[in-house]
Amino acid sequence: MLTQKKQNQTDGFSEKRKLRLWPGIIIAILLWLFRFIIPVISPEMLNIGVFSGLIGGLAIFIWWAFFSRAGRLERWSAILLMVITLIATYLIIDKSISTAMMGLMFWVYAIPVLSIAFVIWAIVSRNFKDRLRRVLMVATILLSTGFWALLRTNGMTGEAHNDFEYRWAPTPEERLLSQATDEPMKLPANIAMQDTVVEWPGFRGSNRDGIITGVKIATDWTTSPPVELWRQPVGPGCSSFAIQRMLVYTQEQRGDDEMVTCYHLKTGQPVWRHADKARFWDSHAGAGPRATPTLSNGRVYSFGATGLLNVLNSTDGAVVWSRNAASDANVKIPDWGFCGSPLVFSDLVVVAVAGKLVAYDIETGTPRWFGPDGGGSYSSPQLLTIDGVEQIVLLNSVGASGFNPNDGKQLWKYPWSGEPILQPALTQEGYLMLGAGDLEQNLRCVAVKHKTGGWSAEESWTTANLKPYFNDILIHKGYAFGFYGPHMVCIDVKDGTRMWKGKRYAGFSILLAEQDLIIMLSERGEIALIKATPDKFTELGSFQAIKGKTWSHPVLVGDIILVRNSQEMAAYRLTKSAV
Repeated sequence: MLTQKKQNQTDGFSEKRKLRLWPGIIIAILLWLFRFIIPVISPEMLNIGVFSGLIGGLAIFIWWAFFSRAGRLERWSAILLMVITLIATYLIIDKSISTAMMGLMFWVYAIPVLSIAFVIWAIVSRNFKDRLRRVLMVATILLSTGFWALLRTNGMTGEAHNDFEYRWAPTPEERLLSQATDEPMKLPANIAMQDTVVEWPGFRGSNRDGIITGVKIATDWTTSPPVELWRQPVGPGCSSFAIQRMLVYTQEQRGDDEMVTCYHLKTGQPVWRHADKARFWDSHAGAGPRATPTLSNGRVYSFGATGLLNVLNSTDGAVVWSRNAASDANVKIPDWGFCGSPLVFSDLVVVAVAGKLVAYDIETGTPRWFGPDGGGSYSSPQLLTIDGVEQIVLLNSVGASGFNPNDGKQLWKYPWSGEPILQPALTQEGYLMLGAGDLEQNLRCVAVKHKTGGWSAEESWTTANLKPYFNDILIHKGYAFGFYGPHMVCIDVKDGTRMWKGKRYAGFSILLAEQDLIIMLSERGEIALIKATPDKFTELGSFQAIKGKTWSHPVLVGDIILVRNSQEMAAYRLTKSAV
């Protein structure tokens, strides 16, 4: 009777039934595979992986609460402690984690990690004494959740992988600011007057298509490797370069100052800086401007991440005029900042204020016309000639549209929802290749025609063989070279048939048309030389150019290639081809 009474009075912690572990083990293995392994192998499975992590975590909770055979108090106290610890940790984590992935990053990482750690605890401690089991349970929950408060993320890659670091470690920007001693040099007046020829006018080159003509390089990098000319730390930002003879222009962030900066092409030494009191930051790309400066007729046109449009003298950075385009257009700063690079056309400079075009008088800065509100966009205005008519094409959240550059009148519209990042690509046959800025969306080929009754825009074909996200497409000799997730692919522009699937780069590229060559700058800062031919994928050579996540387009001027990211920039000399 006494023994029976003691058994009846037992609390949930002391019940000695054997734990039913196999459901938890199976769930944990599946959770680990779907959340952390499969998305690495197949990036298009990322969304499934994220939701699998949350569902798997819920399944672990249900298993432990109802099917584990653990003592009642042990079951419910563990779940209660997990919930309290998750909420408490969320309240103290770094902003870079709490705001990432639209505020979901902590949960989609912490819940799977906690769930797997908890199952490991259950397996390891199943034969331990009660007191030790409980102590280890509390420690497992607190440590596997609380350690997130010690971390920050320096940003996210295109495959949604994060660069985690100790929360209080100095950022590259902080290290740059603490060590900055590079005072701008004075450019000799005679050189400044002579160096007004634009070599690379801005974002993706002369036609914003990444195609270079008139340049040939040696392709055997084993015998003629690229030679580093200089390397310089740079403030954060996703800007690429514009080049005017010996002067290199870019945009960067330094503390509270959003800057347009000028460097010497041959040495990397600073020439001048223009600073505005503005700072944009998001947890994916980090701090700094996103657009690339545009050069035209001795002036630099820059568009900042918060909407500041500057027109500067290219030789000394003196302000010609400045406008807050976001205020002019009555557009709020989008989630990832304003990204579109300015387009100079005739006597106008046109900027994409998110999904809305605004044109300014090039001399006075007076607004000349406003386009319709197109919602969100991270694309740049693209000047194209379609069916014999010159027009500005913009991708935004309501689709693709063509506009008369003189008055902003909309010529045609192709509806397609999304938040596009890349540029429209025009084939030799006059078709538009469009991507919606979403890995779930396919590539579309659209026929835009000017008929007697007006314009038409109709889908010609769509394909899942190339899925561009924010990596632009190169069109060359009837083929499109782009990405399927992180993998480089080649498709036939006639019907979207895939010709080959190559290595993982997730990067940005330029094309040397005469040599059928692609120079790729990978997201990891590696430069690769690839054949732009449809027969097979061939990488001719590669080398590590810069370190860190790289989201800026490379630039090639003559035999000098320039690359940068949010930490450093570098210039390399390529050997010219002998033929």
